[in-house]
Amino acid sequence: MVYQIDLSGGTVVVTGGNRGIGLAISEAVASAGANVAILFHSHPKAHEAAEGVAKKHGVKVKAYQCDVSDAKKVKDTIEHIEKDLGTPITGLAANAGVSVVKPATELTPEDFHKVFDANVLGAFNSCQAVAQYWIQRKSKGSIVITSSMSSSLYNQKGLNEPLTQIFYNASKGAVSNMVKGLAAEWAPHSIRVNALEPGFCNTEQTSGMDPKIREWQASSVPMGRFSEPHEQGEPAVLLLSDKSSYMTGTILRPDGGFSVY
Repeated sequence: MVYQIDLSGGTVVVTGGNRGIGLAISEAVASAGANVAILFHSHPKAHEAAEGVAKKHGVKVKAYQCDVSDAKKVKDTIEHIEKDLGTPITGLAANAGVSVVKPATELTPEDFHKVFDANVLGAFNSCQAVAQYWIQRKSKGSIVITSSMSSSLYNQKGLNEPLTQIFYNASKGAVSNMVKGLAAEWAPHSIRVNALEPGFCNTEQTSGMDPKIREWQASSVPMGRFSEPHEQGEPAVLLLSDKSSYMTGTILRPDGGFSVY
């Protein structure tokens, strides 16, 4: 029998699922047979992305405009998804996130709230909403939160040249720690919570970086390159599936070996 992951019969919610690693997760769970609910903040092509995933994989995909920092909006959106797509929610990939790149001496309280509202509060709101959904229905579920290898190390743009994103790194440290707490609290409800900590990845965001910085960063990875988005999406599918049924509170880091040094 061929080893395969089958997510059919359920819906996976993917926040920020319309581009970058989030889109790769949407593609990956759709290829495993799940319907997909993409939550996006304001991207003009989110509905187009949803239609593309649906057509390619033959599943139902719908995009929902939702500010994940608004807890009520998230809960209201979650309540509509099963009715819209016809299958129960079985997984969440909390992927939405932002960064502010500035020297620490120039950062403002507004910058802090922009990053932490999306990366930490937004992830929590999404997790809380699906956990309440599952507990109310007495059903199991799996959550994957996209953190970053930046949760525990500081990226550089050159030798001893830090990439100035203090709030981003701090937010990802918070997220990775939050995973452990949620995993402990919700294990009795058969809800698993794990984190994906991607390394460098070829996305729309990183494509705009100085080529010299990208080249230096790639050279610092033992595998000698950035990952492709699908190399982050596919591990997320494993964590969302029953193939990882004894994993919770786990940090999975697809970083090409970057953190071994």
